[in-house]
Amino acid sequence: MSDAPVIRGTDPHSFPHSVLAERHPALIRKVQGAFPYGPEQRRALEELLKSAVDGVVEPPDDDEWWDTWDVRRYAGRSWFDLPFLAAESCFYRRLLHAVGYFRPGPWQGVDPFRPFKLAELDTPEAAAELTALDALAEQPPREQLRALLHGSLWGNRADLGFRIQSAEETETASQLVADDTEQLTSLLLGADVLCLVADNAGRELIPDLLLIDHLLAHGLIDRAVLHLKPYPYFVSDATTADTLDAVRHLVAAEAAAGHRLWSALSDGRLALRAHPFSCAPLPYADMPDDLREEFASADLTVLKGDLNYRRLVGDRLRPPTTPFASTTAYFPGPVAALRTLKSDVIVGLAEKTEDALVKAEGRRWRTSGTHALIQVRP
Repeated sequence: MSDAPVIRGTDPHSFPHSVLAERHPALIRKVQGAFPYGPEQRRALEELLKSAVDGVVEPPDDDEWWDTWDVRRYAGRSWFDLPFLAAESCFYRRLLHAVGYFRPGPWQGVDPFRPFKLAELDTPEAAAELTALDALAEQPPREQLRALLHGSLWGNRADLGFRIQSAEETETASQLVADDTEQLTSLLLGADVLCLVADNAGRELIPDLLLIDHLLAHGLIDRAVLHLKPYPYFVSDATTADTLDAVRHLVAAEAAAGHRLWSALSDGRLALRAHPFSCAPLPYADMPDDLREEFASADLTVLKGDLNYRRLVGDRLRPPTTPFASTTAYFPGPVAALRTLKSDVIVGLAEKTEDALVKAEGRRWRTSGTHALIQVRP
C-alpha cells in the first residue's frame, strides 16, 4: 500500500491542520514565556509565529540539516502543503534555530523545552507512580513485567500506570485497540539485547527506564540500548540530558531502580544512543545502513510513542486493517510498537475493532490519546 496518500494539513478540519494552525503557534508563545530571551531571539520567534500561521517555509541559509535530509526543496511552500511529518520536523528545526540553539553564543545548547520536561517530574502524580512500585514488587515477576509494559505504554496516564488487574477489570485492556502483550512478553523473555527507542522525557520516560531496570535486574536481558534524540525535537522528546535528569530523579526519590540504572549506565549494561536520523523527517524505511545494522544486532527493538509509530509504518492514510507485519517487513529484526494513539496513522486492526471504534467515536479515536496499542512483528 505504498500508494496510500501521505498525510498533510491541507484540510482545515483535519487533525494535522489543527496542529499546524493552533498547537505550533501556542507552543511558540509558551517557549517565549519560559525564557528571558533577548531581542534577537524574540524577533526570530515572532517571525516564526507569523510564518507558521500565514506564511511559507523559509529554511535558514546557515543550517545544513535542511540539505542533509533534502527538505530545503520545501522552501516557499505553505506549511499546510507539506507532508505532515516533514512540516512538523521543519517547524521544530526552525524553532531551535530561532532561539539560537545551534549558533555559538549564550543560548547555544539551551533546550527551549527543558522547563516543561522538568516540571513533569516534580508532581504529585509522578510521586504516586513511584509509590506504586512498592506494591508492584510484591507481584509475581511475570505480572510485574506485564504491568511495567502497560505503564510504559500509557506514559503519563498516571491512573493506569502500574495497575495490576485482570483483563476484565482494567480500563487499560478495554482501551487497547490491538494487544500483542503476551507475544511481546515472550520475546522479551528470550532476548539478550533489547533496543528501546524512547519517546518523551519527564514522567513518560520514567516507566521506560523502570521497564529496562526490571529486565536487567531480573536477568531477563543482558543488555539494553536506549535510543534518544541527539538534541531537542518534538517538544518533549527525550535526549541524553533528559535521561540523566530522570535517573537522578529516581535516585533522589530513593528508588532502588535509580541506583541500579546508574550502575547499569556505568558498566555498559545500559547504553545510550543518539543517532542523527532520530531527528530526520523521514520514515524508518529510509534509515541509514549503520542504524539498520544496530537494530539488526538486537534480539528485539521496541519503539515507543506516536511519532516513532508514524515513522515505523509510514505517515500515510492506509486502511486500518493493513497488516502490521507487512507494513514493517523492511525492519531489520523483530520489532514491537508501544503507542498511545495521538495521530491519524493506524494499521494492524481487526475489521470488527475498526467498525466498533468508528461507530462509537467517528475519527476521534485516532487522535484523542484515550486508546493505545501493542503490536509485534517477530
